[in-house]
Amino acid sequence: MAKKWKQVLLAGLTAGMIFAGSSQSVLADSSDNLMDAILAEETENDEVTDEETTEDFAEDTNYSLLRSTNLNFGTVKIKRVASNEIAIYGLTQCHKVCSKTYLYLYLERKVNGSYGTYKYWEFTGKNASYLEKELDVAVPSGTYYRVRGYHAASNGGLKESTSTLTQGIMVN
Repeated sequence: MAKKWKQVLLAGLTAGMIFAGSSQSVLADSSDNLMDAILAEETENDEVTDEETTEDFAEDTNYSLLRSTNLNFGTVKIKRVASNEIAIYGLTQCHKVCSKTYLYLYLERKVNGSYGTYKYWEFTGKNASYLEKELDVAVPSGTYYRVRGYHAASNGGLKESTSTLTQGIMVN
C-alpha cells in the first residue's frame, strides 16, 4: 500500500512540474507600435503620485515615537536649486547633550517607477545636543528625487532613533 501511495505521489508531482513548466504568461499591449508602448511607459514614470509633489521643495519631521530620553526629533528637507542641482538638509535634535548623535542622509532617485538610493552620507557627532548638515548636490535632470533620513542619539548605553522621508520633487 505504501509503495502504491508513493507512486501516485510521484506521478502527481511529475505531472505538476510538467504542467507548470509548459505554461508561459504572455502580456500583450493593445498598441501594435513598439515606440508607442515605450513612450506610454515613460509618461507613466513622470506622473505625480502620492510619493511626489509638484512643488520645488519638500520636508519631513518625525518625533521619537516614545517619550524619549535622548532623541527629540529628526528633520529632512530637499529643494530644487537649478535644473541640475538640489539642496538637501538634515537635522537630528536631542533633548540634551548626548555622547553620540547620528544623521544619515540618503538621496533617492526615481527610475522606472520606483525609488532607489542614488547617493548617501553618514555623519556622527560627539557630545552634542544636535547634528545638522546641508549639502548642494549636482544631479541629472528629468526625474524625481527625495531624501530619506535616519536620526539617532545615544547616551549611557541607550540609543534612540527615528526616520524621515520627504516627497519626491521633479528636477528638470
